[in-house]
Amino acid sequence: MGRQQIKRERVGPYEVAIVGAGPAGLSAGQWLARFLHDVVLIDSGDPRNWATQGIHGMLGHANIRPAELRRRGREECRSYGVELIDDHVDHARRRQELDLFELKTRDGRTIEAKRVLIAIGVQDNWPSIPGLERCYGTTVHTCPHCDGYEARDSPTAVLGSGPKAASVAIALAVWTRELFICTHGERPHFGDPLSERLEMLGIRVITEPILFLEARLRYLHHIDFESGRNLACEHIFIAMGQHPPDDIGEQLGCHREDVGLITIDEHHQTSVPHVFAAGDITPGLQLASRAACHGVEAAIAIHRSLIPPNMQAH
Repeated sequence: MGRQQIKRERVGPYEVAIVGAGPAGLSAGQWLARFLHDVVLIDSGDPRNWATQGIHGMLGHANIRPAELRRRGREECRSYGVELIDDHVDHARRRQELDLFELKTRDGRTIEAKRVLIAIGVQDNWPSIPGLERCYGTTVHTCPHCDGYEARDSPTAVLGSGPKAASVAIALAVWTRELFICTHGERPHFGDPLSERLEMLGIRVITEPILFLEARLRYLHHIDFESGRNLACEHIFIAMGQHPPDDIGEQLGCHREDVGLITIDEHHQTSVPHVFAAGDITPGLQLASRAACHGVEAAIAIHRSLIPPNMQAH
C-alpha cells in the first residue's frame, strides 16, 4: 500500500483560534461567537477526565459526564458559527510581519488567526500499577475538591510521595478520617510542617510498593502490597504531578512555571502579546466550573483587544 497522502490547506485568517475544547475553550468559543467574532476551535480529543463518571459542583448539571458536557458545548458553539476542527496542533509560531499566528495541525492544515487562546488543560502523571486504570473515574480520582464528598467516611488512600500528596491527604480529612498515603516504594519528602500536620491528623504513611489494586465491578475494594499484606481501601486520589499535553505555549514563547503551567495576568493575557490562556493550563484550582468561568473572562478580554478604543465599554 502506498504512503497516505495528506491534504494540505491554508485556513483563515480567523480573528481567534482556540486550542482545546474543554470547559474553558468551549465557553470562550461560545462567548466570542456571540460577540460576532470569527472563531475556530481545534481539539485533539484527548481530555484529562476521559473516564470520570460525573462532574461534581457544576450548578444545574449535577453528575454530568464530561463527554456529555463537551457534546453540548460543541453543539452550542456550532449553533453560533464556531468552526470546530478535530485535530492536534503540532506547530505554532507568530508571523510578526503579518501580525498573525500560524498553527499547523497534524493532518496538514495551516490555520491563521489574529488571537490565540490556549486551553489545552493538563495531563496527570500516572504510576504503573495493575488495576489502577480499571477504577479510574469511579473510585480513583485526581481532585480532592471535586470528589472528596464521594469518599466521605470511606477508607481512602492518596498516592504520591511529595508535598502535593500530603496536602491532598490533609484536604480529604474534611470528609474522612480513614486516610493513609501510599508512596509506592518512594521515599516521602513532605517537609517537617506537613509531616507534623499528617501526624496530628493520624494520617499514616505507607512506603512499601503496591502490587495490585483489587476491584469489584470497577469499584476499588483493597490494595495488595508486594509484602503480601492487603489493606481495605475504597477510594484513591492520585497526587504524583502533572504535565502539559503539548508544548504550544513553549513554541509561542509564553512564560511558564516550572511544572509547565502558563502564567497569565488578570485578563488572561500571557507574556506574549495577543496570546491568552485559560483553564487548567494556568495556575490555580483545577475545577471544571472555574475553567468555564475563566474561558468567559478570557473571551471578554480577547473581544476587547479586537475592537477599536472608541467601542470599549468601561
